[in-house]
Amino acid sequence: MAAPTAYALIATDLDGTLLRGDDTLSDRSLAALARVAAAGATHLVVTGRPAPRVRPLLEDLGGEGLAVCGQGAQLYDAGADRLLWSVTLDRELAETALGKVEAEVGEVYAAVDQDGADGLTLIEPGYLMPHPTLPAVRVGRREDLWAEPVSKVLLRHPFLSDDELAAVARGAAGSLATVTMSGPGTVELQPCGVTKATGLALAAERLGLPPSRTLAFGDMPNDIPMFDWAAHGVAMANAHPELKAVADEVTASNEDDGIAVVLERLFPPAP
Repeated sequence: MAAPTAYALIATDLDGTLLRGDDTLSDRSLAALARVAAAGATHLVVTGRPAPRVRPLLEDLGGEGLAVCGQGAQLYDAGADRLLWSVTLDRELAETALGKVEAEVGEVYAAVDQDGADGLTLIEPGYLMPHPTLPAVRVGRREDLWAEPVSKVLLRHPFLSDDELAAVARGAAGSLATVTMSGPGTVELQPCGVTKATGLALAAERLGLPPSRTLAFGDMPNDIPMFDWAAHGVAMANAHPELKAVADEVTASNEDDGIAVVLERLFPPAP
């Protein structure tokens, strides 16, 4: 493991990690990130949220720099308000994958994040947004989900747990899409081979920073590839057991400023 002072890239998930349950940033977390910046290191948001749902939060963080969005499917430049890179999920493959999942478990409810810096989140009848504060547009039928290119599909099941639905989806559709679980009520299909790690690697290359100088924070199984890529992975106390099992360290929960606890240790205030 790299020495603490060697960390030049701090990669943080948002929901359940940097953000509190009410989608806000604490003053303590903001102060800890200010220490990171003062030390010359870079903070990089790496989130499952699509770029349009990240933009307001990045404004709270200074409104500039890069962000990895959409589970690694988008690299967003906050200062220029544009996508530097994006990859979409083939819509015919997405429909086929949904059909394979439903053949195993019956009806699921679906939503999509459209591609683009201004893409919408569309939800079909029956789908409930896991984050009610996030805006979404309800469509009348599933076919309407495919009106524009999409970066990912979100799935919910009437009674299966997230772990159960993710396991079925991997078995039924894992050859057609990458299956991830990124939070309560959030099982997702995204383009094959796309993960937070691929997006993080692309951003780090642009920043000229290697994995050996990267510290990552997360709370869900979709953060596992990011932990595998980074030199040191820190799971939140509220993290999923699968992520804790591969983490190098477990900190306090997102509600208890777990990221700040670690950053205050690694980036002490200037004398």
